[in-house]
Amino acid sequence: MKLAYFVHDLADPAVTRRVRMLQAGGAQPVVLGFRRTDTAPETIAGAPAVDLGRTYDARLGHRAKATARAALTSGRWRELLAGAEVVMARTLEMLAVAEAARRTCRLDAPLVYECLDIHRLMLGEGAKSRAMRAVERALMRRASLLIVSSPAFLEAYFEPRQGVGATLPIPTLLMENKVLELEPRQTARPAPRPPGPPWRIGWMGAIRCRKSLDILTALAARRPDLVEVVIHGRPAYTEFDDFDAQVAAAPNVSFGGAYTAADLPRLYGDVHFSWAIDYMEEGQNSSWLLPNRIYESGRYGATPIALAGVQTGRYLAEHGFGVRLGDPGELEGFLEGLTAETYAGLRQRLDAVPSSAFVADAGDCGRLVEALVDRPVGLTRQQPLAAETKLVA
Repeated sequence: MKLAYFVHDLADPAVTRRVRMLQAGGAQPVVLGFRRTDTAPETIAGAPAVDLGRTYDARLGHRAKATARAALTSGRWRELLAGAEVVMARTLEMLAVAEAARRTCRLDAPLVYECLDIHRLMLGEGAKSRAMRAVERALMRRASLLIVSSPAFLEAYFEPRQGVGATLPIPTLLMENKVLELEPRQTARPAPRPPGPPWRIGWMGAIRCRKSLDILTALAARRPDLVEVVIHGRPAYTEFDDFDAQVAAAPNVSFGGAYTAADLPRLYGDVHFSWAIDYMEEGQNSSWLLPNRIYESGRYGATPIALAGVQTGRYLAEHGFGVRLGDPGELEGFLEGLTAETYAGLRQRLDAVPSSAFVADAGDCGRLVEALVDRPVGLTRQQPLAAETKLVA
């Protein structure tokens, strides 16, 4: 099955993971997207990749112009996309480009919307926010499936704000950001790190929360005897005053840079805890998301630390592992009272959780692709499809 996949960032590791899932499920994706890096890959997991140009974090005006330009010139991809049986778009901006391409290239294929975050612009009551929601609703009326990575995106936004399941009866699919393992498990979960203090906290992935950096550097500076912080990933430098200087000035805090999926067992195996708290869009997207790091933590043996009152904390409570704080101010007291026996108990609870809570396998890939096919083209309110929620374990 040929599939046209429109993405916001060709260099995003999560895009590579989704391409691999589509391939494992039987699809043959062609990937078209913008990039946030100087150069673009020619292929992604072996799939051909088409570079639509560079965009930048926090420059929404530039991204809007790039999106409009790509949509208006989408007819140039007619030969490349000929025969595509599904058109899939990751993020709202790419949904607009994908729908333009579907029409100008005359593709008789269903449109699928994959939403992994709810940007704060979509949640305001000003004219711009209302206009963006209207655009999203209009595009979703033409789509045949909505994919989300957290159930809270449906409960807090798509159902109450966009009418999904009511005035907009589009089917939905929950695809969590789990670790992808297509072969039987070959890498064992690392043995627990010897207990502290200092207790080592790892912050991995998309590093974009200024408040988290302030909390962790302040605690490490105040209590170097108690805590050590290691940071790995890709910082969103636009979100910090001076990320590098703040890390360099804090004792017991280090930054290891970007990493690949092959590094995950080592990185998580080298810490006691992983930081799964995010305040970037507090009360909104940060309260609703389920980040990659909770699945990576579970797979590779680091106990995640989350806030009890957000979706991440609810996920940990549902599965019976992790540390759930009412407030980050409780962290110092928790670590002060932590013993080797208590830490061992935390690890035992993590080890007791079935791997399916953290890992997506070949069966999940097959179910994903199965959900994409055999759907009507051009779904509208006048052509309703019974609303349904498919859960991929």
